[in-house]
Amino acid sequence: MSQVGSAREQLLSRAFVRLADTLVDDYDIIDLLDRLVSYSVELLTADAAGIPLGDSQHTLQVVASSHEDAHVMELLQLQSDQGPCMECFNTGEPVSVPDLTDTGGRWPVFVAAVAERGAYRSVHALPLRLRGETIGTLNLFHGQSGILPASDLMLGQALADVATIGILSERAIRQRQVVTEQLQTALNSRVIIEQAKGVLAQHGNLTMAAAFDRLRRYARTHNARLSEVARKIVETDLAAEVLDAPAVHSPAVDHQ
Repeated sequence: MSQVGSAREQLLSRAFVRLADTLVDDYDIIDLLDRLVSYSVELLTADAAGIPLGDSQHTLQVVASSHEDAHVMELLQLQSDQGPCMECFNTGEPVSVPDLTDTGGRWPVFVAAVAERGAYRSVHALPLRLRGETIGTLNLFHGQSGILPASDLMLGQALADVATIGILSERAIRQRQVVTEQLQTALNSRVIIEQAKGVLAQHGNLTMAAAFDRLRRYARTHNARLSEVARKIVETDLAAEVLDAPAVHSPAVDHQ
């Protein structure tokens, strides 16, 4: 193997190892994507690379770019709603453009804007996709026209796939954390409510069921959350006001 080939193999191994390293414990998505564009430029002989991701409204936003010109190229596509990256994101399929000057009829606004800047001649867009979900694209920019070898396209897609797994894993972790936090909040609120019921039962000589009726009635009358009223009963002198509140007839509900 030539020295060039050996160096590329070493870089390739290092790239996958370091990208995989970001998938464990605490990691930053921006750091992951910054590494991805850097390795893409080095491994795929691109002059620049950029990554836009779809937000919650499925609108692309630029999140990483190897050079300022690549960032501008991404913005030109997003602003014109045209170009290889937009088509790749919408279809979930790779889009290779050996020569942008031949695509004026396909993306007239984008191609005109690119021609005005004169930075890049060819673009290759690869989807950040896992199964049926496309979350963004990896875009490779070249100053000269020409095709990208099939082996490079496959390698670029492999790099994009590793990043996609990392992003979706982080999203799943974040969603689990949100659910866990919501559950803990509910449990904490339940504890406060039980404490408030005890306070009302003691001060008003009530059963726990009757105390909860008073608590709930007061909360509904004042359009307040049960947990908020319960916390005030426990931490302030609201208990007397709740006990003195007039009864309001309402449909029967289950006692807790």
